[in-house]
Amino acid sequence: MLNSADIVCFAATKNPEAAKKFYEEVLGLSLIEDSPFALAFDANGTMLRIQKVQEHTPAKHTTLGWKVGDIRSHIDALVRKGVRFERYERLSQDQSGIWESPSGALVAWFLDPDGNGLSLTEWPA
Repeated sequence: MLNSADIVCFAATKNPEAAKKFYEEVLGLSLIEDSPFALAFDANGTMLRIQKVQEHTPAKHTTLGWKVGDIRSHIDALVRKGVRFERYERLSQDQSGIWESPSGALVAWFLDPDGNGLSLTEWPA
């Protein structure tokens, strides 16, 4: 039934101006709408709605992720824009914060201004 419908992704922000700047200027997403209720971005054809909320407790897991072809170049570009990649004690990560999963996928995590967990993943060819 929904297999032919477009998906819409959601996240939340208590600080819409910081979120707008981060998603637009740091991540390079195109702003579609800035309404009293949400910021809407075009994430490569998928709508990403960052809901404007009064209270927000970030999830302890990844909420949004991007599949990338060259994770190292994306990390380098984001670091140049001030993004800090997360380190987790339970994972063996390299100097860039990249963890290699058992499947061979390379994954790195970072946070948006509200503490929402975001990730980059490069799957094996």
